[in-house]
Amino acid sequence: MTPILRGEAAPLGATCRPDGTNFSLYSPHALSVDLLLYDSDEAPQPARQLTLDPETHRTGAYWHVLVPEIGHGQVYAWRVRGPNQPDQGWRFDGDKVLLDPYARSVANLANYDRQAARARGDNGPRALRSVVVDPARYDWEGDRPLVRPDGREFIYEMHLAGFTRSPSSGLSRPVAGTYAGLIEKIPYLQELGVTAVELLPVQQFEWQDAPAPLQNYWGYSTLAYFAPHRQYSSDPSPLGAVNEFRDMVKALHRAGIRVYLDVVYNHTAEGGADGPVISWRGLDNPTYYLLQDDPSHYADFTGCGNTVNANHPVTRRFILDSLRYWVQEMHVDGFRFDLAGAMTRAEDGLPLDQPALFEAMEADPVLAGTRLIAEAWDAVSLFQVGCFPGRRMAQWNSLFRDTARRFFRGDEGVIEELMARIVGSPDLYSGDDMRPSHSINYVTCHDGFSLADLVSYEQKHNLVNGEENRDGSDNNLSANHGVEGPSDDPQVVSLRNRQIRNFLSLLFLSHGTPMLVMGDEVRHTRKGNNNPWNQNNELNWLDWDQVAANKDLLRFTRQLAAFAGSLPILQEDVFWSATSPEHRGDITWHGVKVNHPDWTPSSHELAFTLTHRSGRGAVHVMMNAGREDREFQLPPIPVGSHWVKVLDTGAQAPDDVAPAGQGAALTGDKIPVLNRSLVVARVEDPKS
Repeated sequence: MTPILRGEAAPLGATCRPDGTNFSLYSPHALSVDLLLYDSDEAPQPARQLTLDPETHRTGAYWHVLVPEIGHGQVYAWRVRGPNQPDQGWRFDGDKVLLDPYARSVANLANYDRQAARARGDNGPRALRSVVVDPARYDWEGDRPLVRPDGREFIYEMHLAGFTRSPSSGLSRPVAGTYAGLIEKIPYLQELGVTAVELLPVQQFEWQDAPAPLQNYWGYSTLAYFAPHRQYSSDPSPLGAVNEFRDMVKALHRAGIRVYLDVVYNHTAEGGADGPVISWRGLDNPTYYLLQDDPSHYADFTGCGNTVNANHPVTRRFILDSLRYWVQEMHVDGFRFDLAGAMTRAEDGLPLDQPALFEAMEADPVLAGTRLIAEAWDAVSLFQVGCFPGRRMAQWNSLFRDTARRFFRGDEGVIEELMARIVGSPDLYSGDDMRPSHSINYVTCHDGFSLADLVSYEQKHNLVNGEENRDGSDNNLSANHGVEGPSDDPQVVSLRNRQIRNFLSLLFLSHGTPMLVMGDEVRHTRKGNNNPWNQNNELNWLDWDQVAANKDLLRFTRQLAAFAGSLPILQEDVFWSATSPEHRGDITWHGVKVNHPDWTPSSHELAFTLTHRSGRGAVHVMMNAGREDREFQLPPIPVGSHWVKVLDTGAQAPDDVAPAGQGAALTGDKIPVLNRSLVVARVEDPKS
């Protein structure tokens, strides 16, 4: 057997070299370290166990070794022994087999047992393992991360497996519910007009941290931050997910669609004090996690048992290394940071004005072209929408969501805030480097009611989640319009469909970056469940039968997105100026009467005109959220021009939206707008 060599401390993880594989691990307080090498993915015991000599194989805080004659595809793991003193913050457990934090693929999934990692004793045969990956062994065929588009983006938030997992997708196993399955459905995304997909977590996550027989479906419980989730691959081999993920990225890029990952660097799958020892906890617990004054307890700003110590130099480097890997080796175009507020906290738990992690992230040249999006809050008390630290960080605009819901629900006192949301929320994103694109506008997302449920339920219905309906938000700002849940009443169904079209129209016609969640374009329902994180079933799977059943709504969404995409004023990433008596701006506000917006608390009507600086092709939007039909006055236009109605959410299909370049000519200076509906008209110039 070839003897092992000293190796090097950098880079961390397993690195293929011509003379073998170099392994490096950060564990400054470890007393002894063993490298375990396995002959196969699921071998019960290691074929070799290499005990590292600290005199030879340690440099400072790093343990390292070079093992000749092994490389790409080698399965390995670590055992690390050190002090087990929870009252001092130390949780070493030499009985546990540990996953390399830098693992690029994960093995032994079939035998893995989360409970074995929690219980006392050796969990070797039932522990996760790492796989050596040589990133150079892939032909990208010239692919690179895509350059940001000149116009605004249309983001489609989606669950990778749920997109094609349903038998109705027409895909059979093993392709259904996989990276390869998404490739098959790219034409659907193109026809919808999507320019970027935002994938719910696809870094290898813990699927067993839900009471059996349920499982973690959404994936917000990361195990390995460099590894694509293996269960999403149609190729079951240890390296299958790595290559299939890259095949998917390459195919999406060829279709002009950027790939954003929803990443969870705020907590890990190791949970609270009674959680399993899987990786970080058994390597250097106080470095990786925020601890309370009593170090045996974790600070929990995430609601998941622990909080990553994201601004510690070692943890910060780890996160940056992970992000760089996904950009450089997996060609990802951007990231959405789950509970990013928790990542701004210092070791004492207080939020930092200038968190080192985000400063480093925004200054990193590898990440210079990537889209960075923050969920600008945590699970406790921190809410940073509009004041999140960082110049480049776009933010999920939950205030857009709430204002849109309140307005179309008929709440009072909403008009002035709605105006701010329509123009890209300059009241929130007011810094010198801020642009409308920093506002990620959405009405629904994976968390909460779907759009169909938002107009069909006033209460959450989460009993199947196993928490007696205690989970999920009670503040949904929803309305059932007469009946809780499904209804055959034609008036109820008509109003619900109208409201869905209203929300979609406001989303796409407002300044900023629109984000649509998977399935809203075909009335996907979760039956009133607003927190189906543990439902790997039809509640979350896209029902492709609904694509045909709701073809009118799908057509409406496609044409709405295309219409909004054709308006230059929505594509230019600058805040609009309002028309005043002294100057003609980009937007002019009205009520039912031209130039007379009604800002009183009881008002439910708002209209606005968008006029591009070229002076041609003005667009007039009229919104009536009240319970009575209203007649809106149309603004005067140049002689020879005329108004054309291009969208009316109160009309029946196909008259609800006109195909590109078409529309019904309007006569007179007024137009009726049905109660709880929205109408859009555009000016057709003589030369057009």
